[in-house]
Amino acid sequence: MTKEVGGSALQCGMESIQLPEIHWLEGGHEHRAGWRSEAGVAPHGEIGIVDDRSSADDTYRQLESGTALLWRGDWVNARHLMQALTKRADRRFGAQRGKAPKTPAEAFARHRETQGKRAALLNRLLVPLAGDYSVPLRRAQDVGEACRAAYGEASGEPSLVALRELLAVISAHEWRKKGIPVPAVQGRIYPHYGVFSPVRGEYVDLVATAPIPAGCALAFDIGTGSGIIAGVLARRGVPQIVATDQDARALACATENIERLGLSAQVRIVKADLFPDGKASLVVCNPPWLPARPTSPVEYAVYDPESRMLRGFLHGLAAHLADNGEGWLIISDIAELLGLRSREQLLAWIAEAGLKVIDRFDTRPKHPKANDAGDPLHAARSAEVTSLWRLGKT
Repeated sequence: MTKEVGGSALQCGMESIQLPEIHWLEGGHEHRAGWRSEAGVAPHGEIGIVDDRSSADDTYRQLESGTALLWRGDWVNARHLMQALTKRADRRFGAQRGKAPKTPAEAFARHRETQGKRAALLNRLLVPLAGDYSVPLRRAQDVGEACRAAYGEASGEPSLVALRELLAVISAHEWRKKGIPVPAVQGRIYPHYGVFSPVRGEYVDLVATAPIPAGCALAFDIGTGSGIIAGVLARRGVPQIVATDQDARALACATENIERLGLSAQVRIVKADLFPDGKASLVVCNPPWLPARPTSPVEYAVYDPESRMLRGFLHGLAAHLADNGEGWLIISDIAELLGLRSREQLLAWIAEAGLKVIDRFDTRPKHPKANDAGDPLHAARSAEVTSLWRLGKT
């Protein structure tokens, strides 16, 4: 059952959301708390209690049966248990069962289904959070700063959260504190939780080396995310850049990164669904590369349902290009290799939008999965090419 928790709201970036309520029986009494799930999982209807006396095998069997389990033991032991459960889930879901997929698209669908089941199982191990984001468990680490960075200021209401999600929040905060060195911006990018991290440098290199249109005084960065592309364009000498996004976390992340790089005089961050007002000599977009449904916030940088953002960018580009301006579409051909979208379809969308291809620059990915023969999608990943398409008005 779900309802609002005491009318309190959780601040997330610039948006305010209500936590649903979760109920469970413990020690013969009914308990309730707010329910946190970045993936939008509904509050669990059946919750058992586990602690340090519970074995990994028994815990795994209960999770596999569909029961959510609230951890009441030692925090360090909970982390060790999650490692043990993850190994068991990897063995369970890593093995290929049944007939081999007939097509790359079938392999992708099966991979997504399997990964979804694996995540659902592991996310059933829950831990409590107090109203001030402290963890009421023995030897618990201080997660307050990480939670405030991801969820906003504490509401004062206790809550339950999947341990796996909380560990991801903690890990993301460590990346945010350290930052990722990016030579093209002559500094570091500090990714926020739920915002895609620029760990795949090949697309950044394309933006850093493609020829900027002569006399370019204004550029648009559509779907800026961490602000990395806007930062690269600013470092390359574009006088003014307007960077857009509609996600509150992305807007906060991009703003912080641009300020840290000392580029606020050149880059303006604007909340918009795709384009800002006006026209520019250069309009850049790095949309999600796969037409599939995201299951968590960070996946919105990877999955684009029905190619909505890609088609929206192409459809609106001509109207936002100055005379002799260029649009840069940065996209991988992984969707084509997986049979999710054809090259012919992409070219047809370009033509239908009143655009022409001026040139294209290609690069090969450098991420580890490209060389992982055990990856179910290895055939596509090993052949993948990332491209920067230079587009102009017909």
